[in-house]
Amino acid sequence: MDALAALLDGPRARGAFLLRSVMSPPWSIRVLAESPLTLIAMVTGEAWVLPDGGAPVWLGPGDVAVTRGPDHYTVADKPDSVPDVVIHPGQRCTTPDGAPMEQAMALGVRSWGNDPDGETVMLVGAYETMGEMSERLRRALPAVLSMARDDWDSPLIPVLCEEVVKDEPGQTAVLDRLLDLLLIGVLRAWLARPEADAPAWYQAQGDPIVGHALRAMQSNPAYPWTVASLADEVRVSRAALARRFRDLVGEPPMAFLTNLRLTLAADLLHEPDAKVGAVAEKVGYSSPFALSTAFKRVRGVSPQEHRERLASAV
Repeated sequence: MDALAALLDGPRARGAFLLRSVMSPPWSIRVLAESPLTLIAMVTGEAWVLPDGGAPVWLGPGDVAVTRGPDHYTVADKPDSVPDVVIHPGQRCTTPDGAPMEQAMALGVRSWGNDPDGETVMLVGAYETMGEMSERLRRALPAVLSMARDDWDSPLIPVLCEEVVKDEPGQTAVLDRLLDLLLIGVLRAWLARPEADAPAWYQAQGDPIVGHALRAMQSNPAYPWTVASLADEVRVSRAALARRFRDLVGEPPMAFLTNLRLTLAADLLHEPDAKVGAVAEKVGYSSPFALSTAFKRVRGVSPQEHRERLASAV
């Protein structure tokens, strides 16, 4: 598993908030939902994404924007349009003074807007929860990133637009997977651009030596890796691997492995039936005690305390 695959590993889109928005100007939507990631794909018409404290982003047909929570932003037909709808956490929709708007703007199956025949059609997909494996990459993203239609190649927007209004058995799973594929495609294209300034540990995935070592650990974190066994895997000396890994990733191989294992453990502990002993085995620790010791040393809390915090936050 590489860094981008890890973004959606664990709690991937599962019943993600996904709808087709149909609007006629003037319109402006103030978004306070604070979703970890939200994807906005333009089907027809145009829109502006206006992040608080950031530069406005214009979107035309085929363009896509990804916003990163918890930052607030506005989506509107023009930069100076006054918000007439507010989206709150939990995707609750109101007027600016708090009156409910869900029913007034409902247009059918996963469709919403101020005009069923509106000239602007957008697909909006919000990830309400994301695992800790996602955080390292998510934090590297800007508040709003955008990809113009001519800068990437994907057939998924029209497919998702067609599927989102269907009400068939298994449709939620279909939409979740399409949303995942669309997001991965956007992020992969964006991170390949020089101006994206991708983090060093992400760029290291492309190195023939360090990238191989990273993928080996990410694919099998429970294996008892050592610098020696990793060096054998990539066919270089231990010293050469350790030096190159630190230079490109910013930390030694074993420090990376420890963080990887504990991050995976943190996500697995989110599952209600997960036992600490089973989690320890899955991430490469010999016993629940060994996992608990490492978890508390690095994260400051025990696995049980971590689980209790997760439960109290729900």
